Amino acid sequence: MSVTELKERHLAATETVNDLKNRLKHRRNSLLDTDIAGYARSQGTAPVSFGATDLVCCRTLQGHTGKVYSLDWTSERNRIVSASQDGRLIVWNALTRQKIHAVRLPCAWVMTCAFSPTGQSVACGGLDSVCSIFNINSSTDKDGNLPVSRMLSGHKGYVSSCQYVPDEESHLITGSGDQTCVLWDVTTGLKTSVFGGEFQSGHTADVLSISINGSNSRMFASGSCDSTARLWDTRVASRAVRTFHGHEGDVNAVKFFPDGNRFGTGGDDGTCRLFDIRTGHQLQVYYQQHSDNDIPPVTSIAFSVSGRLLFAGYTNGDCYVWDTLLAKVVLNLGSLQDSHESRISCLGLSADGSALCTGSWDTNLKDEKHATDCRAPRIQYYGAGITLFIGPHALSFNYKYGHLVGIGGSLSNLRALWFIIIQ
Repeated sequence: MSVTELKERHLAATETVNDLKNRLKHRRNSLLDTDIAGYARSQGTAPVSFGATDLVCCRTLQGHTGKVYSLDWTSERNRIVSASQDGRLIVWNALTRQKIHAVRLPCAWVMTCAFSPTGQSVACGGLDSVCSIFNINSSTDKDGNLPVSRMLSGHKGYVSSCQYVPDEESHLITGSGDQTCVLWDVTTGLKTSVFGGEFQSGHTADVLSISINGSNSRMFASGSCDSTARLWDTRVASRAVRTFHGHEGDVNAVKFFPDGNRFGTGGDDGTCRLFDIRTGHQLQVYYQQHSDNDIPPVTSIAFSVSGRLLFAGYTNGDCYVWDTLLAKVVLNLGSLQDSHESRISCLGLSADGSALCTGSWDTNLKDEKHATDCRAPRIQYYGAGITLFIGPHALSFNYKYGHLVGIGGSLSNLRALWFIIIQ
């Protein structure tokens, strides 16, 4: 068979595959008779609302001299770790703004960082293709630097994301530009499982983000430059459980919904999307129309503890607070006074949901909360459930809404959320 014939057969096969993809997309769309917003509107769901002065910038954590690329919270809410291309990890006390540790990294081109479940160790990775582990309670060397306690080597591309398995100090998952995700045994420094790579059900481009299911730590999701998100089971590394289509560009961020049955994504196409892991259906698209037709990509996302709010950071410095039920923007944190002046590169919510932290390429960290209270009270909700019908499936959403314990009023009067900006 000649080269010309092979090219013709390859072109024909490509056209067939694209045709099948389009037919599958149309078929999926035909089965989705409504979305979350459509159902919520039909039930008369009241919208969440914030006033322009309900949130103010309370703290700016200054110390980095390079772009902040990643951050993470400890489970006790008072410490944050941030990673910057100034070549340092900084562990902060979020309440006092003090720097607890400043760790010099083996490679300045860091892209991700994560606390261990106990907060005793910090993991980071980047363009050196290695995930480095630091025990922040260990002694410094003669130069005052914290030594690397473990180096997880084995990826053939940059380490784009890392996350400890919940409640397991000894296991960590990384995502990489080599198109794979790896489950590591931190104690031995060895790979436990590799997801993707030579397996056909794996990603076909760089993995950019991962998120482990808080309700079932055996399941995790990954987002990739191949415009898909995939669901994995750590017990079955040979194939993805599901592949989720919908984005028209790189999937930069993935984050599980609080109940563990859904996860959100953010991508270069400027949209956030919500998927159901049981049905494989896309439940909602969150997209804000811009007058200048310039669509800023989504860089990072996080859900509130109840799931009613979705926080999304964008490359133009906007940070939208979405009402997940009605698919409407409640507030743009980027429009507040003293907000970031550059790309929102990362954001994260504290474990109890009382504080939001964002990091930016303007090298700063900032903290916003209610202007009249210096301490952010713990917010609790009385909940109610709704049932959403998508095609032939009945899906239960435990969105917790109602009044705020100790504050009073409805969600429209929600005023006790911090907003921390890291620079």
